Amino acid sequence: MQLYIIPTGIAFLALALVIASVRIVPQRKAFIVERFGRYSGSLMAGFHLLMPFIDRVAYVYTLKEQVIEVPPQTCITKDNIQVDVDGVLYLQVIDAERASYGIDDYYLAAINMAQTTMRSILGQMLLDKTFEERSLINLAIVKALDEASEPWGTKVTRYEVKNIIPPPSIKDSMEKYMRAERE
Repeated sequence: MQLYIIPTGIAFLALALVIASVRIVPQRKAFIVERFGRYSGSLMAGFHLLMPFIDRVAYVYTLKEQVIEVPPQTCITKDNIQVDVDGVLYLQVIDAERASYGIDDYYLAAINMAQTTMRSILGQMLLDKTFEERSLINLAIVKALDEASEPWGTKVTRYEVKNIIPPPSIKDSMEKYMRAERE
């Protein structure tokens, strides 16, 4: 009876090591593997074996396009009117290694870059133009973000201005102007 305990224990230990070394990466995901804390490689979709206790999965990324809400912020237009603007950013991880080691948090960096770019673009426009030229604003933000995010291993595919909300006093003035124009 005691003769079977040792081989059974060794078999369970071997099975546990095999299970610990197996990694199955789902489609449209990337796993970053570090060996002794140093980048070893990127695992794409499929079945992979790692060295137990030596290799570890340090980062997991989705390679799908991600939708990021850009929170509302106050911008000042060229004619010194404050407007609240928010948007939606579409971003995709292209290179998982650079997304891991090129920047600490690409998600937060993309949001902050979108906000600062939005403020600078709206600062060059009159209030009336901000409503008319949303597509130009979107394109300018995508271009600026795509250039900045290239070293991060990400690609900005789209940006959409969701809302441009002027102060209530300006909104009332605009409505009065429209009514007068119709009459």
